[in-house]
Amino acid sequence: MRSTGHTASDRRSSGRAARHWALVALLVAAGAGACRSQPSSETTATPTADSTRPPAVLAGEAVARPRIVVLGDSLTAGLGLPIEESFPAILQRRIEELGYAYEIVNMGVSGDTSAGGLSRLDWALDGDVRVLVLALGGNDALRGLSPADMAANLGTIIDRARARGVTVLLCGMEAPPNFGASYTQQFRATYRQLVRDKHVAFVPFLLEGVAGDPALNQADGIHPNAAGAQRMADVVWKQLQPILDAQPSR
Repeated sequence: MRSTGHTASDRRSSGRAARHWALVALLVAAGAGACRSQPSSETTATPTADSTRPPAVLAGEAVARPRIVVLGDSLTAGLGLPIEESFPAILQRRIEELGYAYEIVNMGVSGDTSAGGLSRLDWALDGDVRVLVLALGGNDALRGLSPADMAANLGTIIDRARARGVTVLLCGMEAPPNFGASYTQQFRATYRQLVRDKHVAFVPFLLEGVAGDPALNQADGIHPNAAGAQRMADVVWKQLQPILDAQPSR
């Protein structure tokens, strides 16, 4: 789960991410990019991805079950998709099919940065939360925000979650190439350094296998379609299932 070097898998992920972010960069430059200063693609979300509503408990509201919170941005919220096709909803169905007694809370807010996630963390962790899937950073990259500041925000989220007894699964992202190779490398290294420092479970790239594939993305080329969300759920599940299997009963 921990990666300290540039493996072949890292290089493949980086190549796919570069193709994905090249398109993102073009859209941002044209004024149609996602997640930047409340851009058009983030503010035209369908009602199913309305970031102003209360957090959605995707199943089991009538039965108190320990929670898995997915704290993220539009990729988590499922921008452009019915909420039942977002990747947290897909994970919920898989959890139920396999007999795990958890409910997933989708805390995705379109346009959110790592700082925004930190600001709403206490609300996100309300209740019997056992696992936090931390899926932030894409909007930090799109805005060219400091990797050091992102590291501080994500590190604080991890520390505060752990202080509550919550297990954290960190999901990495890749930066667009338009800020230069140095920024891209620093951004990628930020996640890997957090994994080493905090000893958390890790998904190296949330959009692994999705980024850059037109068949798995919506027309904007940025946000996954239903099939892409299914692939994201598969990527996260590989690291989430062992965490659930290791969870003590409380």
